Amino acid sequence: MAASVFSVRGSKIRSWERCSKQVRQQRTRLYIIWRCTVLLLCWHE
Repeated sequence: MAASVFSVRGSKIRSWERCSKQVRQQRTRLYIIWRCTVLLLCWHE
């Protein structure tokens, strides 16, 4: 029974790591898009 508790915790931690990695990638993409937009707006002025 103790092994099943640890496996459930391990799977929750792994799913959280995967989720946080995806969130980080999305934030990075949004930051790059935002920077490009700002540069393009400033360049046209």
